Amino acid sequence: MTKTVYLKEWHQALQNEILYLKKYGSNKYRVTNGRLLSNDRTFTYYFDTAFSLKIPVGSSVTIVWGGVKQGGRTLSSEGKGMIVQFEQSLGDLIPEAYIYHDPWELLEQLNQRLDEVNNSKQKRLRVNRLMNPSMPAKHPVEKIKSNVHELVLRSKYNPVTFVWGPPGTGKTYTLARVAANKYFQEKTVLILSHSNQAVDVLISETSDFIKKKNRFKEGDVLRYGSNTGVGEENEVALTTSQLLLKHEHGLVEDKNVLIEERKNLKQDIARSFSKRDTNQLLEIEKKIARVLEKIRQKEIEFVKNALVVGSTLAKAASDPAIYGKEFDVVIVDEASMAYVPQAAFAASLGKRVIICGDFKQLPPIASSRDSLVTEWLKEDIFHSAGVAEWVEEGKLHPHLFLLKEQRRMHPDISAFTNEYIYHSLVGDHESVQNSRRRIVEQAPFSERAAILLDTSYMGAFCINEKSSNSRSNLWQVLISFQLIHEAYLSGARSIGYVTPYRAQANLMDLLLQDLYEKERLTADIISATVHRFQGSERDVMIFDTVDSNPQERAGMLLTGKDSERLINVAITRTKGKFIHVCNVAFIRKHVYNRKTIRQLVEYQEKHQQSVRTKDIGTWIRNQHPKLKWIHALKLDKVLKDIENARTSIVISLPETIVLPESWTNVLLHRSHSATLTVISEKSWQDIQPDLWQEDRCPFPFVVIDGHVLWLGFQLGRGKGLQPPFIAARLDSEKVSDYLIGPLLSND
Repeated sequence: MTKTVYLKEWHQALQNEILYLKKYGSNKYRVTNGRLLSNDRTFTYYFDTAFSLKIPVGSSVTIVWGGVKQGGRTLSSEGKGMIVQFEQSLGDLIPEAYIYHDPWELLEQLNQRLDEVNNSKQKRLRVNRLMNPSMPAKHPVEKIKSNVHELVLRSKYNPVTFVWGPPGTGKTYTLARVAANKYFQEKTVLILSHSNQAVDVLISETSDFIKKKNRFKEGDVLRYGSNTGVGEENEVALTTSQLLLKHEHGLVEDKNVLIEERKNLKQDIARSFSKRDTNQLLEIEKKIARVLEKIRQKEIEFVKNALVVGSTLAKAASDPAIYGKEFDVVIVDEASMAYVPQAAFAASLGKRVIICGDFKQLPPIASSRDSLVTEWLKEDIFHSAGVAEWVEEGKLHPHLFLLKEQRRMHPDISAFTNEYIYHSLVGDHESVQNSRRRIVEQAPFSERAAILLDTSYMGAFCINEKSSNSRSNLWQVLISFQLIHEAYLSGARSIGYVTPYRAQANLMDLLLQDLYEKERLTADIISATVHRFQGSERDVMIFDTVDSNPQERAGMLLTGKDSERLINVAITRTKGKFIHVCNVAFIRKHVYNRKTIRQLVEYQEKHQQSVRTKDIGTWIRNQHPKLKWIHALKLDKVLKDIENARTSIVISLPETIVLPESWTNVLLHRSHSATLTVISEKSWQDIQPDLWQEDRCPFPFVVIDGHVLWLGFQLGRGKGLQPPFIAARLDSEKVSDYLIGPLLSND
């Protein structure tokens, strides 16, 4: 394919994605507890979010709050919070609102940059080298002394270098030292990545290394962008705002004084409107605009004078201070998460480019199903440039540099990914077994690093969420919460729960909000989809595959084109303890034996990592006050709860259920104030329900007074159930509502 054909197809792919997002978009996110941070010409708000949203910095968003609808721009979206800038005030506090976002504006800016690439012969040549890295490798192999040195040499002698950095192989360490080495040679370096966090880490690591060598000069290393967590505790200035404070203090002071003046004047106008005040306000606005323009010019100067600049790919495509500058070396981190046109645009900015990532992890995400979008926006640069193909054939491309030793995972965890995902090309550093010993020793499953918790024959709990069709499995959420509880009480303070399905991740988050609010203040406990967890790590990881009866096939997330990459990400986030919660019987019945999830199950079984249902009493040591595990045949407790119901009893009774006399009696003699609602395809007149919801839920449950949920009790012989029979009593209003809300709605 020629250079111009690439650019033409990318332009069309981006255009098709933009049109799709404009027509069908909007990602909708609930935000809470909005606080006004500043109102200097624009209004900046901080919002809490239930999940990490990862909206690119600079993106256009729309907020809807009550009857108000207003456009804004994101300044930050990391962790469970986001900062948004608006042109107009929304008041001081916003208790709850919805943010709508689609990244089409960023795609339009990228398209403009590609037009500029098309108009430059030199830039077109750089893109062509990236896409067709068939030139011979010219670096002197005999001179190589270390990983860092090899990468320095490769990027000196070759225009394009691909770095394959599997999880825990020291990618940040290596790239930061290469950037520092280029700096020592007085080369200009541009560090780019998909996320702010990755840029922050690389810039911090690079500056720390330069400082250790006593060669740091302020202003030479610059983290450029409005959202940055860099250098706050540093004695050296690494960001434009820090440099302004140090070297242009008068300018910053002028801005602050004018903004304070404007604030006071606006208060005066609010109290008593006068022509003189409004004229004064307009004059202040002009002064502020002039000061801000001076600040902007200073920032551009800082970028121009810096030797090492770090920024996001989105910022680079939208800010002429970056895309208007030529660099000796461009380093793209997390390149496997970037669109191919983004990687190509980055390569066009420098004489040499280092593309670093892991093409065995999840690819970039795009929404349209258009064929060009699928080809260019849903696959990474390693695959598109033909580099990944070589690995599948058992060879390394001449321009691919592999980091071979992982230091993150305990060897019992990495053994599967090293062999099945990384073709035995990656091994463990000798230190990793000892460094993870403390985590392995902790409960649950003390002295074990990799565990397969088998939920086979425990019931048919896997259902599709009505609104999204995403799958959830309440039983496996409760089992997984118990694992988190045991790990926390054993001392773990870094715990991740991942699942392929958004509905399941949200359900766990509800449970944690209800039962584990205090514990989350003292520990890093996160529930997320595998896609959202990419790039993170935790001491203890629980991977819940969700799929089980009564589903008739395994989901595409576990068996489709990208399933190997998804499972790889789920496993490789782990440092010391990996617990795989899985219905083994279901996977064996419904998944072909060459699929990664089936291979993982068989590998774990073969290596005696399984824990069966019959062993549940050996690892549940600490019953949570609001989650009790009980032998399912001891029904007196559930009957007692029904007897004590004050306002409502909601019971799901699948057709196959046989109600014992004891149940019929207690339901018939319920309190007069308690409304009985039956969810079933049968009407169950013999228990005289007040309401009958003709709907089908595959498993029996009872919700009492809107918050006490009983699950797993035995009423008649359920299909595919085997002893021991276990029931769970959960006291959670949020989870109860999540379960019965959709079943009782009239939609």
